[in-house]
Amino acid sequence: MLLITGGTGFVGGRLLEKLAASGETARCLVRRKTLARPLPPGMQPVFGDLSTGQGLDEALDGVDTVIHLAGVTKALRAADYETGNARATETLAKAAAGRALRFVHVSSLAAVGPGAMVEEDAEPRPVSHYGRSKLEAERRVRALLPEAVIVRPAVVYGPRDTDVFQVLKSAAKGLSLEIAGGSQWFSAIYVKDLADALALASRDPRAAGRTYFLAARQPVSWREFGQAAAGIMGRKPPRVVRIPYGAAYAVGACGEAWSRLTGTPGIVSRDKIREARCPSWTCEVGRAAAELGFEAKTTLQAGLTETLAWYKESGWLKW
Repeated sequence: MLLITGGTGFVGGRLLEKLAASGETARCLVRRKTLARPLPPGMQPVFGDLSTGQGLDEALDGVDTVIHLAGVTKALRAADYETGNARATETLAKAAAGRALRFVHVSSLAAVGPGAMVEEDAEPRPVSHYGRSKLEAERRVRALLPEAVIVRPAVVYGPRDTDVFQVLKSAAKGLSLEIAGGSQWFSAIYVKDLADALALASRDPRAAGRTYFLAARQPVSWREFGQAAAGIMGRKPPRVVRIPYGAAYAVGACGEAWSRLTGTPGIVSRDKIREARCPSWTCEVGRAAAELGFEAKTTLQAGLTETLAWYKESGWLKW
């Protein structure tokens, strides 16, 4: 039996759809107030709380594989990242300790920090509260479950995403924003490819105790990303607007103030500006290819075409 946390989120939802399409069954750990829509066929909701540990023993009963996707990507305060990522992961890992199961922990490239084609064994230097919380979650998993598999996706995009969507929305308006005068390079992975990689990591015996970056082999710049999206939408290449770092940082501070006022975490924060300032967020993907046989198959053009079509059909974008 497979247990998935975060199954109602962007990546988790796609993973559940993949499993359901192949006729597999799984449990999806949810809090009672978050089960807003029915799960795909064969996906069974099981109620539990990663902050208190309530319900985890029952959720793990008879489980041989856990894929831990739940986490916090936006927060009102730095402590919320620690609570939602490091502490919640530790709670789940403690509940799983001593059981005969495969534990796949979904971390992030942000746990290692920026750099040009960094490798899995590079010294981690996260630059944001989010990245530091994901790194701490990794360390707690390793301490409690040495044979766990840790995967670090790069930027994930695809239908239903709300973060990269902001870049695509700007491209639809003919704008491309750059901080500190340069175009940032990054590694990315289409959400369907990431779901495939998670399935492989959960099954391949060679993955035990290993850490993998997950991304398409070829990095891309945000400028190229926006230009490709504009081309698919039949628009002219976006006009590049360069924002000094100081001004961008001030905007991030204003974004945080607005988030606190509304009580809703937003994508604009000083944490995100610190990440966006770095010129390169790229990683090597050779280990996943060599040990898991994983290669991200979706080209940027194909992934963006499918993503933009979904946004258009869902009324998120118009062109």
